[in-house]
Amino acid sequence: MSLFKAASTVSLLTLASRITGLIRDLLMAAVFGATALTDAFNVAFRIPNLFRRLFGEGAFSQAFVPALAHTREQQGEEATRRLVDSVATVLAWVLLATCAVGVAASPALVWALASGLRQDPQAFDAAVLMTRWMFPYIGFMSLVALSAGILNTWKRFAIPAATPVLLNVALIAAAWWGAPWFAARGIEPIYAMAAGVMLGGLLQLGIQVPALRRLGMLPRIGLAWSRVRAAWRDPGVRRILSLMGPALLGVSVAQISLLINTQIASWLPAGSVTWLFYADRLMEFPTALLGVALGVVLMPQLASARAAGDGERYSSMLDWGLRLVVLLAAPASAALLVFGLPLVSTLFHYGAFRDSDVLQVSVALGGYGIGLLGLVGIKVLAPGFYASQDTRTPVKIAVLVLVLTQLMNVAFVPFFKHAGLALSIGLGALLNAGWLLVGLRRRGSWLPAPGWPRFLLQVLAATALLAIFLAWAAGHFPWMALRAQALQRAALLGGLLVASGALYFGALWAAGLKLRQFVTR
Repeated sequence: MSLFKAASTVSLLTLASRITGLIRDLLMAAVFGATALTDAFNVAFRIPNLFRRLFGEGAFSQAFVPALAHTREQQGEEATRRLVDSVATVLAWVLLATCAVGVAASPALVWALASGLRQDPQAFDAAVLMTRWMFPYIGFMSLVALSAGILNTWKRFAIPAATPVLLNVALIAAAWWGAPWFAARGIEPIYAMAAGVMLGGLLQLGIQVPALRRLGMLPRIGLAWSRVRAAWRDPGVRRILSLMGPALLGVSVAQISLLINTQIASWLPAGSVTWLFYADRLMEFPTALLGVALGVVLMPQLASARAAGDGERYSSMLDWGLRLVVLLAAPASAALLVFGLPLVSTLFHYGAFRDSDVLQVSVALGGYGIGLLGLVGIKVLAPGFYASQDTRTPVKIAVLVLVLTQLMNVAFVPFFKHAGLALSIGLGALLNAGWLLVGLRRRGSWLPAPGWPRFLLQVLAATALLAIFLAWAAGHFPWMALRAQALQRAALLGGLLVASGALYFGALWAAGLKLRQFVTR
């Protein structure tokens, strides 16, 4: 499978996930609006997600995938199978203990993440209760991360990429049917969303099993104490744990930044956490479609090239990924900056979602848009270090960026409120990506292929033309006044986005850029 075909497969399935995610968020916005209770749900959902990113998709994946690819390249299938069984055994027991502690410590976790919720005791108590119900979600998703690492290493990208759709389907069902059902029985409707999260976790884990069984790589989790001890002493497990240490610190830095920002937002006007949540969801569209897709595809391939000692292939894959990031993230960044209000209006401006909510989400989206190139670029640049089993360098950079981001919060939040938090994250991401790029260049891991200056000028010119068109479209049409004409507004948005794509790629073609070079890689 070519890199472009693999990345396209992941990106298309991720698009399906993001579309269902947008439907989920649109439905939630219409049903619940932006209130203290939606803040409570978002805080409660963020807690298991925080731990999932620490132990599942974050540090664990960064250490597990390169080690798995190296074992498969150097020692063969049988040794790889033994490593998978040992890792699954240790992971399962650690997760069981973590979930038990997390359920018991939910009040402290909610207070640590959003102590401002205490201003509304009902919201704080709701967040604690939902955290307890949703905390086991970390167990499901960490095992999903293990399965995804195995499937991606075997170049089976489709199922891991499609899996998040199931969570969105479960949450759509919870908002559409569950919330009214709860309300009819005198239960606060927002609690239906917690039930939807747990159902989504079960579905996501269940779909991995048949795919792993077909590969013959379904993990066998040891239940006896002797099996657990043997798994803990496995050299491959010890190697992954040693790599996880720095990686865990690096992911922790990002989550500490998120925790601080949520804490600050909880003290801002009611709805601030929710406004940032919806802006973050829209920002994740280009980040996931491009950055996550490229990271998922490149990580095992870069690790394989490094294990085989093929530095030329390693560098060329990085170069291809970086060019694709610039090609697609630059116009997306321009769209978030100048076209945010039409996007937010069309997607969320229904039901309980007010005009003021649209404006607040739009300004936060602009802050994220400034740093989108960095947010996407990190997804490609960081695997360049992880594939070499270097988890320390990205950590050092992340710690410095955390400090700088919080200093920017001190400067921006008093003036821009919640939008200042988004702006700090965007600028911090640009600094992070810049340092990662310099690090790869200095160590010789990335040797830029010829043609970069011309390529950057072509993209810059096309993006400037696109930004002018979108700025005109944002100001020319009465987006919020079209609330009652939902289909008309959606058709208008769709037509303008299609025209924007034609304008951008047409300008690149006119400037002499050969797009075929990205497809044939």
